[in-house]
Amino acid sequence: MTGEFKEQTSQPLDVFIDHLWLEDGLSRNTLESYRTDLMQFSNWLKTESVSLTEANQMHIQQYLAIKFPHSKPRSISRLVASIRRFYRYCLRENIIEEDPSLQIESPKLPRSLPKSLNEQAVEDLLSAPDINDAIGLRDKAMLELLYASGLRVSELVNIGVNEVSTQDGVVRVTGKGSKTRLVPMGEEAADWIARYLKFARPTILQKKMSHSLFVTTRGSAMTRQAFWYLIKRYALLAGLNQPISPHVLRHAFATHLLNHGADLRVVQMLLGHSDISTTQIYTHVARERLKKLHSVHHPRG
Repeated sequence: MTGEFKEQTSQPLDVFIDHLWLEDGLSRNTLESYRTDLMQFSNWLKTESVSLTEANQMHIQQYLAIKFPHSKPRSISRLVASIRRFYRYCLRENIIEEDPSLQIESPKLPRSLPKSLNEQAVEDLLSAPDINDAIGLRDKAMLELLYASGLRVSELVNIGVNEVSTQDGVVRVTGKGSKTRLVPMGEEAADWIARYLKFARPTILQKKMSHSLFVTTRGSAMTRQAFWYLIKRYALLAGLNQPISPHVLRHAFATHLLNHGADLRVVQMLLGHSDISTTQIYTHVARERLKKLHSVHHPRG
């Protein structure tokens, strides 16, 4: 195998992994899973004298047929997801002309319940920042808004300073597909954002100009990766032992609303889901909680 062939196969993969890290802030373990899946596929392709960017649908199907008898459905599903995501990236970057994974189907898996936090754990997390410090006050405002509104982390960090009204208690959000929606944030989050705007944001910017609501000392907007590390740090300070990410707070927002009687359609609108079936998984979370309450408190539970 020539050095040119090796460069052909490894370079797109390396660039793809860098892209995942920069764009999505994925953990080291997740990135390693992507790399392992794709490297193993690449090594098998070499036996067919084909590189990753030359593979077609038949190659993918043959490889999956070899892997399927020896792997769990969840492992195959992850492998298919890795392959699909790699080729979608290659197509978008004009590395390939056609996506060979387009017709490849994943094995059907039982739908897993989203990880969430109970209300006390959320309170502990929201109380972790030091509000006497400008950075801590910013972080407090971000956490409060995230939990109060159920925003995606990308939506949170992209909010402009003119897109939030603390007086009306709403924030204008641009979500997936560039769809804009107005989301209520409640009095508590509105109060913390007002305090951040008055006392912390000018101190952090130090006369720099920025259109972003949540800013860093460099005068730039907070990034998804930076906020991901930030929330991990506050989870440790709060003594939370379970895995925490910005998305977990979004799940907590939806679950707690349903636990307190919110209508599913309302939760769908607040989350910005285009299809209510995406929102319905949260009803399973609420239902499990109701079952536990019934078993504890009902005389025939």
